[in-house]
Amino acid sequence: MATPLFRTALVLGLMSAVGPFAIDMYLPALPAIGAGLGGSVPAMQGTITAYFIAFGLAQMIYGPWADQAGRKLPILVGLAVFLLGSVLCAGAGSVQALTAGRAVQGLGAAAVMVVPRAIVRDLYTGHEATRLMATIMLVISVSPFLAPLAGALTMQAFGWRAIFAVLAAAAALSILLAVLAQPETLPRDRRQPVSARVMLATMAMLLRHRGFMALTLLGAFAIASFFVFIAQASFVYSAAFGLTPTQFSYAFAVNALGFFASSQVAAGLGMRFGARRVMVVASTGFAAATVGLWLLALAGLASLPVTMAGLFLGNAFLGLVIPTAMVMALEDQGEAAGMASSLGGTIQMLAGGVLVAVTAPFFDGTVLPMLSAIALCGALAFVLSRVVAALPPAAPVPSPGHQA
Repeated sequence: MATPLFRTALVLGLMSAVGPFAIDMYLPALPAIGAGLGGSVPAMQGTITAYFIAFGLAQMIYGPWADQAGRKLPILVGLAVFLLGSVLCAGAGSVQALTAGRAVQGLGAAAVMVVPRAIVRDLYTGHEATRLMATIMLVISVSPFLAPLAGALTMQAFGWRAIFAVLAAAAALSILLAVLAQPETLPRDRRQPVSARVMLATMAMLLRHRGFMALTLLGAFAIASFFVFIAQASFVYSAAFGLTPTQFSYAFAVNALGFFASSQVAAGLGMRFGARRVMVVASTGFAAATVGLWLLALAGLASLPVTMAGLFLGNAFLGLVIPTAMVMALEDQGEAAGMASSLGGTIQMLAGGVLVAVTAPFFDGTVLPMLSAIALCGALAFVLSRVVAALPPAAPVPSPGHQA
């Protein structure tokens, strides 16, 4: 019989998977979409940047809204906006129209990123929260394995526009799931009115909170490394390694396997060794794997097997870093959890979007620019892990609008 924690993880994971599917499912089709719409490689990467930036900025809306109106309504509205964006993408006649549709998708998908994290904080803390977050990621992790292959097969059978039709259908099913299976977790007596003054004051306190910012930025660079891979991998694997869209889908799944496996032991390791220690060791391993792979690329040794093995190892460490960072960043935020989740998500998405945009002009069809950007993320995550290691026990951030 399924436990309450598993049932919650399944529902939240299925809804949250809509966003990753919107990224992963159309990755194998990027070169074909660019050819069909007459878009360059940087222009096609811009469709990913638009998604990430809209996704990040929208979280600043959904978090406070979820604190004021409860968790359920923002999820439903976000999924409806995502459905609209998917329809716009399916009918896009130019790269500009596709970019706009992707931005609308990002505006909607943000809801099923930030609100479920606040729901986790509503229900659990400590190791139980890490377990729930890791289990949600177990459900979401289906995306890197199935979404690229599903996208490649859908494109081959019906053309690339059908990919976005499938995403629209997934959004509709997620709305139904949210209505029928996701209860409200924020009672009315714990809700906070939306106030610009309160929002700005809470944000200012969070930005001054050294622990929150160190963990958020560490997670940002960890996630940004994967965003760079997402934006460039389909072009690199086709141009440098000669893979077809279907072959790329399998390679992408292998690269994601390390993250999938390690994320499931994050809670257990945190309970045994302490979350902070796991964070520091995993960040060090992530840096060593990514910088080592970059050095191999500089030496001309980054063949397809070497690249896949290095990314597999790096992603295995990421699977420990990301869920632990998310939980640790929100652990002591109390009634400010909604704003903390929004601000943290915004910073992380913007970091990823900016890094993709900055690295796009350096794309030359080889693997080196992609691995250089990923190694930079690994090095920055390592530096921030040392900051986290030196932090005193965290103090909670009070919410200016909360009445005791």
